[in-house]
Amino acid sequence: MPTAKEILKQYWGFDEFREPQEAIINSVMESKDTFGLMPTGGGKSICFQIPAMLMDGICLVISPLVALMKDQVENLQKRNIKAIALTGGINFNETSDLLDNCLYGNYKFLYVSPERLQNDWILERIKKLPINLVAIDEAHCVSQWGHDFRPAYLKISVLKEFFTKTPFLALTASATPQVKEDVILQLKLENPSLFEKSFARENIAYMVFEIEDKLFRMEQIFKKNPQSSIVYVRNRKSCLDVASQLETLGIKATFYHGGLSTKEKTKNMNLWMQEEVQVIVATNAFGMGIDKANVKTVIHIQLPENIENYYQEAGRAGRNGEKAFAVLLLSPSDIIYFENQLSNVLLDAEFLKNVYIKICNYFQIAYGEGINDQFEFNLNHFCVKYNFPLIKTFNAMQFLDRQGIFSLSQEFTEKISLQFIISSKELIRYTSLNPHDEEIILNLLRTYPGIYEVQTPINSSLIAKKAKVSETQLHDVLKKMNEKGVIEYHAKNNDASIIFNDIREDEKTINRVLKFLDKQNKLKQKHYQSVVDYISDKKTCKSKLILSYFGEKSSKNCGICSNCISKNIDNKNLKNLSKLIVQLLQKNDLDSREIQKISKSTADEIIFAIQSLLEAKKIILKSNNKYSIAN
Repeated sequence: MPTAKEILKQYWGFDEFREPQEAIINSVMESKDTFGLMPTGGGKSICFQIPAMLMDGICLVISPLVALMKDQVENLQKRNIKAIALTGGINFNETSDLLDNCLYGNYKFLYVSPERLQNDWILERIKKLPINLVAIDEAHCVSQWGHDFRPAYLKISVLKEFFTKTPFLALTASATPQVKEDVILQLKLENPSLFEKSFARENIAYMVFEIEDKLFRMEQIFKKNPQSSIVYVRNRKSCLDVASQLETLGIKATFYHGGLSTKEKTKNMNLWMQEEVQVIVATNAFGMGIDKANVKTVIHIQLPENIENYYQEAGRAGRNGEKAFAVLLLSPSDIIYFENQLSNVLLDAEFLKNVYIKICNYFQIAYGEGINDQFEFNLNHFCVKYNFPLIKTFNAMQFLDRQGIFSLSQEFTEKISLQFIISSKELIRYTSLNPHDEEIILNLLRTYPGIYEVQTPINSSLIAKKAKVSETQLHDVLKKMNEKGVIEYHAKNNDASIIFNDIREDEKTINRVLKFLDKQNKLKQKHYQSVVDYISDKKTCKSKLILSYFGEKSSKNCGICSNCISKNIDNKNLKNLSKLIVQLLQKNDLDSREIQKISKSTADEIIFAIQSLLEAKKIILKSNNKYSIAN
């Protein structure tokens, strides 16, 4: 029988395990229930893949992320390891065939979502499989105190009744002490072996800078540190905009978000992985399964939703052990915007019930019916039809998905993408010859500024509404423009799909999940406050703040974060620079770029001097992004 290290070398090509992979594997091999808290980049999947390869039978892996399941199955198959994923949308016959393959086809891994375990017939089939290990990935989803709670995870513990001698392994990259205790309780882990890797990343300098010109600061950072970097943004439009802005500054950049086609994602990812571009600008759709060791800088230019997400995204820097930077850039309006975003996230019972009822009406589902019915779904069309706010409706649907009311594919890509392929001069001529098309063309250009540079997914319902035409008229105009070579136009059929997991019961359905809604809202508010506390604290070591959030204590300062550096800057020089800035601003209002040029100081010195003057209320930042003497 091969050893764990021999399997590691044979299939994954590594000679040694990372801490604490080997200890977790040994615990599982001793048939012990095990809990592993391994911050991002720790190699969680190895912890269940290797023991499963060493034992007879098949490993049941429970994961909430369809994309991650598919990615892991593909990676296992490339290594000639037989693996299957039961994802949503697979019909009864296909699912039955796949489970037959697991029983008779010598498969080693079966990946399922927790929602699939709620189907009694699937559960009955799984009971008959020779399960050698139950691995629960993203185990924080079990806890109502976790940042991504999914009630379907609470049903996993029923497996304990059938696989009494099978070890259970719970793995997560982010869990506070409260979440850890709750996970162990809810999964009914019996005297579990606990393995926790420290959240400390001693080579990462956590930086928070309050500035008025984020693009200028990014330019300085990327030219000073020309290695591979990531910029995280909150929406798809910002991906293209920021990447284009960096390109104009001579910094090679590409972008990545969930709305790109698989081909575009692969192309842009490879440009960055192979270092043909320095920077990839991305939403949080980017990062899953990404393991690039030499990322020097990760920059957030908008506030993250919670500390867990921020830690994971920032932690993609410096995996080679060399010094790296996790930078959060703030402008004065960011906290106000963050508060507004929070109000869009928080749901009330009436809105939730209204969305649910309208979805049922949208698909003409009668009361008492609908279970297992599947439909194609266009979120934008639905919101336009019922005049619902897009973001709040999406959050309501995510909540209903997590409660198991229905299963929602997360691919909210548009049915149409297009790109203008003629010059602006030719487009003006075309518009003059086709005046009836002008409103559609103008609204496309106003709504999607990058539509000249790249194939751009469009919200056809929104454009039709803005142009005051029907969607049919819009499609006709786009087809005509495509035929005349004005645009390159693609119609796609990969909207979201929705599968109803229960019968329609309106208020009874919603009342069942309201207790979770209240807890989620309180948790969102708590996460919001934790982010605000992190950015607002100007004195405590940033690394200490993060460790404290995850329940770790540290007696020493990191010495390299923005707060530690500000303490180490020569007070005499800082006072002199602050005095000079006040003198300059008494003559004229200036931005930080102008102040730096005149004073011939470094960017860091300017930032710390300006922040100390702002805190002392000696200067203010005006609406034109220039500093002025406070009255």
